[in-house]
Amino acid sequence: MTVSPFLSVRDLRVHFATEDGTVRAVDGLSFDVARGRTLGIVGESGSGKSVTNLAILGLHDPDRTTIDGEILLEGRDLLTTGERRLEGLRGNTMAMIFQDALASLSPYHTIGRQIAETYRKHTGASRKAARARAVEMLGRVGIPQPDVRADDYPHQFSGGMRQRAMIAMALVCDPALLIADEPTTALDVTVQAQIMDLLKDLQRETGTAIIFITHDLGVIADIADDVLVMYGGRCVERGTKKEVLRAPQHPYTWGLLGSMPSLDSPVDIPLAPIPGTPPSLLDPPGGCRFHPRCAFTEQVGGALCATRLPPLEPVTGHGAACHLDAAQRVEFSADFAGAGPA
Repeated sequence: MTVSPFLSVRDLRVHFATEDGTVRAVDGLSFDVARGRTLGIVGESGSGKSVTNLAILGLHDPDRTTIDGEILLEGRDLLTTGERRLEGLRGNTMAMIFQDALASLSPYHTIGRQIAETYRKHTGASRKAARARAVEMLGRVGIPQPDVRADDYPHQFSGGMRQRAMIAMALVCDPALLIADEPTTALDVTVQAQIMDLLKDLQRETGTAIIFITHDLGVIADIADDVLVMYGGRCVERGTKKEVLRAPQHPYTWGLLGSMPSLDSPVDIPLAPIPGTPPSLLDPPGGCRFHPRCAFTEQVGGALCATRLPPLEPVTGHGAACHLDAAQRVEFSADFAGAGPA
């Protein structure tokens, strides 16, 4: 029997009105996330990763933002759900860990109070019960002496501890969907590993569906079950972690993998960065948005890549939006097969 995905996003479009024109930040994105699985969304800055997940939570300014498509959470379309209902879902059924914990936490209230207030808002618990829950969650995320540190302010925590406190706040109501927006950026590798281990442990305990946003393929290899590669507001490749990182089928994914250092590569061979810069989403290029930076356009004729948007077609079990045919992708991807950090 086929199990319906817990979260299903279909043809999502998020456009912002600006003085310079309309920014097409997300332009036709579809994906699913099942309970107990982690979807890693990877791409350069400006590819639409964070915009997508803010749309899921309903956090965009409705006066400046146009959102179309479907965002189905257990069959309920969040785009047609009223703000009051969304407020009840945020922090309870779905929660988010933001990239900058210091900017996301109030400097005027203690860590424990902020976590406790989140719990009280959604459960109606007493102050005493909420305080006990906050201390419990701080302990679960590895904060030493949680009963004492709960009375500290954010500036008294280190960067890694603040991130743990943010995770505790996000998980205090046992959300069914957790969105982690680059939660390990700017943290040292030891703390990164601890936070990812923590998320995996909590997922095993609760069956939470996780969306993990990052630009780091090494992080994706460690935590994700499925991978979605974004470029210019669109999905260019998606599949399981093994499919995308060990047998990539899109030139942009090849470029990401080729620009990563590897322990197996000779030290005298330089990295191969992707030439050029990401497109302006005020005026994105026609056809495939990656074609101005792609080294393979001549293989299919440059005019086709510049004029026709490639569909996201299945290739050897996963999807890639590219005009190269299946045989060409297999041929060219041989240089990158196994190059990923999976």
